[in-house]
Amino acid sequence: MIYTPVKPLTLAEFIARYGNDSRYELADGEAIDLEPTGPHETVGGKLAIRIGIEILKVGLPWVIPRTCLIQPFGDIATVRRPDLVILDETLLVNEPLWQREPVISLGRSVKLVVEIVSSNWETDYARKVEEYALLGIAEYWVVDFLGLGGIAFIGKPKQPTFTVCVLEGEEYRQQQYRLGEAISSLLFPEIELRLDDILPVVSL
Repeated sequence: MIYTPVKPLTLAEFIARYGNDSRYELADGEAIDLEPTGPHETVGGKLAIRIGIEILKVGLPWVIPRTCLIQPFGDIATVRRPDLVILDETLLVNEPLWQREPVISLGRSVKLVVEIVSSNWETDYARKVEEYALLGIAEYWVVDFLGLGGIAFIGKPKQPTFTVCVLEGEEYRQQQYRLGEAISSLLFPEIELRLDDILPVVSL
């Protein structure tokens, strides 16, 4: 049996095939199925509403795009599709691809990225932490509403965890919050948010 390696996708090829499909992002030339579930999307929707209300309350020129890809490195065929992205609309004029494709390559355009943890939790807790920090994104939230992450990341016993990563220099300082705890954010200092507020309703 002869093994024929799959040709890595370029950014242009990925956008042509999967640009409008929210299930996929690109990692080292390979299309990755993000495997979203209904509860996963519920958490993302509830969080987007709360962030949107906060943006309106403060009157900031920030937007939450329906579809957005983040390209952490110009020379590597990797583009991330965070569950939520907050962009500074005033800076999008500087984005080289934005007028043609919803792709962000300049970290200063991004105020916040949010990843809602699913079965591929290793990427959210490890690689994306490094990628978003290198881009200079000020805050990164990891919402692990099922407590799926490894013990090294969320502790023992494993439980639902909301991690706020705030950029200090070139690395993130991480603060974890459990159920019932008020979440603190430098980006939204007046936000009233607990992990409990965005959990999916469990049918009895």
